[in-house]
Amino acid sequence: MGDLLPALGRMGVFLARIIGAIRPSRMFFADTLHQLHVIGSRSVSIVAVGGAFVGLVLALQGYRTLTTFGASSSLGTLLGLTLYRELGPVLAAILFCGRAGSAMAAELGLMRATDQITALSMMAIDPVGKVVAPRFLAGVLSMPLLTMVFCAFAILGGYLQAVHVLGLDAGFFWGSLQDSIDLQQDFGQALVKSVAFGLVTSLIATHVGYHTPPTIEGTSRATTQAVVQGSLMVLCLDFLISALFY
Repeated sequence: MGDLLPALGRMGVFLARIIGAIRPSRMFFADTLHQLHVIGSRSVSIVAVGGAFVGLVLALQGYRTLTTFGASSSLGTLLGLTLYRELGPVLAAILFCGRAGSAMAAELGLMRATDQITALSMMAIDPVGKVVAPRFLAGVLSMPLLTMVFCAFAILGGYLQAVHVLGLDAGFFWGSLQDSIDLQQDFGQALVKSVAFGLVTSLIATHVGYHTPPTIEGTSRATTQAVVQGSLMVLCLDFLISALFY
């Protein structure tokens, strides 16, 4: 606890620096769009594949369990509620940490090790506004979109497994899915979680990368910390937000 509170304080100060460094301009907009492509677009494939396999497994295991109680027609309900309320935002955020969070930390750590951040400061350019804020903003904007991609491919994978492999009636599947999903409770919860996860994971990745020691070992340690700390914070936030919605 003695180390946790100062770390949270430093993280809060760094977040305030990022927000204060955001200056709407053509250059900042171009940098943010580039980072949206690097962070968001290049993460779509791994998120989509991961979501498809999660949907396949959920449909298989859920069908076996529901058949025991004679409720196999509720498979769409099980799949939709599980994905939108819990697994969709959480697993998409963990995949985001492993792919984009580690990349952000490694890039900033390498910039620190090669004195590029120091060079920006010597040229009177705010390094937080130039290299940190676009990455942070792109991460926050990408996470809700990646979560929706994950959920869409997971439902598609679950549909293929349930209907075309296990023989469940397609009408039962889509009917139970549509009847059980509430726009505010389920979509709203997924949206709130994904935004919170994107903010926290992007903040952790940029913070550890920006403040890492200027060595190769520091860069590798920052990359590991971005994945481990980001994944743990995602799980902690998931519990807190779920408790609030409950």
